[in-house]
Amino acid sequence: MAAIRNITQTEAIERAAALEVGHYDIQLDLTDGAGGPGEGTFRSRTEVTFHCRDTEAVIEVAAERLTEVTLNGQPQSLEFDPVKGYALATEFGGNFLVVEAEFAYSSSGQGLHRAVDPVDGEVYVYSSFCPADSQRAYACFDQPDLKAEFTWHVTVPGHWLVTSTMPVDRVEPLANGAKVVHFQRSPKMSSYVGAVCAGPFHEVRDTHDGIDLGLFCRASVAEHLDADEFLDVTKRGLDHFQSSFGVRYPLPKYDQILLPEYNMGAMENFGCITFSEELCLFRSKATAVEHEWRAMVIMHEMAHMWFGDLVTLRWWDDLWLNESFADWAGYWATTSVTRHTGAWATFLATAKAEAYRQDQLSSTHPIYTEVPDTLATESNFDAITYSKGASVLKQLVAYVGEQTFRTAVQSHLTEHAWGNATFADLLRALEQASGRDLGEYARRWLRTAEVNTLRPQIEVDADGTYRSVVIGQEAPEGHPTLRDHRIAIGLYDLIDGRLVRRSRIEADVTGDRTDLAELRGQRQPDVLLLNDDDLTYAKVRLDERSTQTLLRHLSAFPQPMQRALAWSAAWDMVCDAELPGRAYVGQVAANLPAETDANLVSAVLTKAQRALAQFIDPGWAPTGWATLHAATRTALEQAEPGSDLQQVWARTYADSARTLDETAVLLGWLRGDGVPDGLELGVDLRWHLVEALAAVGAIDSAEIAAELERDATAGGRQRAAKAGALLPTAAAKADTWRRLTQSGRANWEVMALGSGFQHTGQEELTAPYAGHYFAEVQEAYATFDAQMGLWFARATYPALQISQATIDASDAWLADPDRPGALRRIIMDGRDGVVRALRARRRDAA
Repeated sequence: MAAIRNITQTEAIERAAALEVGHYDIQLDLTDGAGGPGEGTFRSRTEVTFHCRDTEAVIEVAAERLTEVTLNGQPQSLEFDPVKGYALATEFGGNFLVVEAEFAYSSSGQGLHRAVDPVDGEVYVYSSFCPADSQRAYACFDQPDLKAEFTWHVTVPGHWLVTSTMPVDRVEPLANGAKVVHFQRSPKMSSYVGAVCAGPFHEVRDTHDGIDLGLFCRASVAEHLDADEFLDVTKRGLDHFQSSFGVRYPLPKYDQILLPEYNMGAMENFGCITFSEELCLFRSKATAVEHEWRAMVIMHEMAHMWFGDLVTLRWWDDLWLNESFADWAGYWATTSVTRHTGAWATFLATAKAEAYRQDQLSSTHPIYTEVPDTLATESNFDAITYSKGASVLKQLVAYVGEQTFRTAVQSHLTEHAWGNATFADLLRALEQASGRDLGEYARRWLRTAEVNTLRPQIEVDADGTYRSVVIGQEAPEGHPTLRDHRIAIGLYDLIDGRLVRRSRIEADVTGDRTDLAELRGQRQPDVLLLNDDDLTYAKVRLDERSTQTLLRHLSAFPQPMQRALAWSAAWDMVCDAELPGRAYVGQVAANLPAETDANLVSAVLTKAQRALAQFIDPGWAPTGWATLHAATRTALEQAEPGSDLQQVWARTYADSARTLDETAVLLGWLRGDGVPDGLELGVDLRWHLVEALAAVGAIDSAEIAAELERDATAGGRQRAAKAGALLPTAAAKADTWRRLTQSGRANWEVMALGSGFQHTGQEELTAPYAGHYFAEVQEAYATFDAQMGLWFARATYPALQISQATIDASDAWLADPDRPGALRRIIMDGRDGVVRALRARRRDAA
């Protein structure tokens, strides 16, 4: 496949000063590529109208072959330079470029991806252009601040549907049974948010408030499309954002497409939003956890229509603002206008917890970080950019007030509509709306890295009242910034088995020591909860009395937010080697079966399994797994038949099965024997059981193949590949490693194999591959497109080889200064994880 030109920020600034792009007219022929319809390559013709203030301009064209190029009517013979790309000898003023070329279809999820449905053999083609992959499909100036108008014309087989940013203008039948779908001309937009999706889609249409709505999925999965709920969330979101932002949705239509073999959760293509079918289309009973997450993703991508598409970042150093804003707005809208009113508690237990983890790695970076080129952008799609940024925006909203924040956003959107802007522009609007100087706030929160820890320092008199309560603020040595935190503090008493909030105060924590004079003389509560209601971004600690209370009574908090805060504090203490991992597992076993929020149960069970895999002394781990399995069995027996809790507990019951008796129960379920009343054994739970059984060797490849025959779909193919990689045999691991590291793998196969290659309890089997990893990872990484290369390197790092040898091997690899930056970050992150796990294991053993 042709090389992608990596555009530097310096080049982008210079080119933006010299160019104004007026219009792209793009013709794609998806019927006549080399190898037959929809195979090999496709033909593309681009006509670009632009104004130039220089005698040279560089165009991006990642084509297999240029067939014709003319500039201002004159034929051109362009030579590709790996650094400069294709240089054009332009005229001052108006220019008209025509490029005809053959481009390769992608199997990596970037550019124009081609997927074949194994059920009916039908082909689906879709674009994924972010951050700079438009050049894989047409000739363009592939940077966000060179906006232009777009007109698409797409030739496809006659039975295909095509969707893009704008509505269809007309359909032109061709004599050979194909057709050309001509789309209306778009308003100005960036190249990376354009889109084309084509194939024999199942389509559902609706309208809302004058906006044409479309929902698409593959024909073979149409029976699973819950269009009513998907469109209901969509309509609620449109009403919420149009009202809150004071700006109407800017396009005449809003299409949403569920796609197979998709790299991301979703992408905010303007008017043509794409989603992962695997994550957002439920083929069997889904829990509230999954419905809430999907609702949030729908809202997140919708927020981008205003903040990202209508007003777009100027360069990728403001990527955080695009994604932080959309993440904040996604949870805000989900909580405000859908049935998922506890979404912020889920955010704390999942997304924010991951931000805390990443923010403590040596590769941490400020929320706002310099991005030297488009390739570096790929590394910044992380939890710091998304979730830490969303947390900081959430507290900024609390600081200036929601109405003030909405006023500022409306002003920002109105001023910069159809153009590009920076955070400085938004900050100016916020300062004008609030009347506050926010420069120091922005500096401390956005331009410095790492997370602070808030720790109570308590003295209690003999009569049980507080003599003093001080909040100490800590910062790590390498990132010593202390920040201002507006927090709430809850005082909870244990009354008749429930933790009742006696009082709540708000305080401004500044510097390294904040004295809470208002608590002097008050009776010490059973739990003193810092950062009650989760108003700031900081790790919190519990005093000894609170810790002991919550080891036995954490589920006694009446609200999920407070329970999530307590679980978060306990988990942070495990990660920082302040609480033994086995104590955390004991806390889970004692408290979680009484938890009523399925989202929180799911999040905590995930952490408990991670603790057992990495943070607990291996000698105690079998006891820990047995403890967790017994708790899941009790909770499963107590769960209401057919409930979300029953589904969540059943999955961890399967994951924690280790003995022959335990796995025999799961085998019985697969055959229809002994299934708990009300437990729906749909396709997803069946595959979950197959994977759990494969991982402990309770089934073999023949039984996996039988399950695939039962579910011979794209989803089934991916789950079967993962189950095969999970088999605990030397042959299975060797085959998986071979397939992962050979060239030409499709993205779905890499993700499936990578997710099954390493598993708890298989450390001896995968230990030899630690050496292979450090010897081969750079060469293998180079054979992938950017997104899959990063995914492969992260999935196969020997994270379960918790030893000094893994640290030493990482250090030796990192000692070479010529290692690629993005790959270097993954190795650094993996090394830090092993260091942390070793420290936690020593604490647990002690």
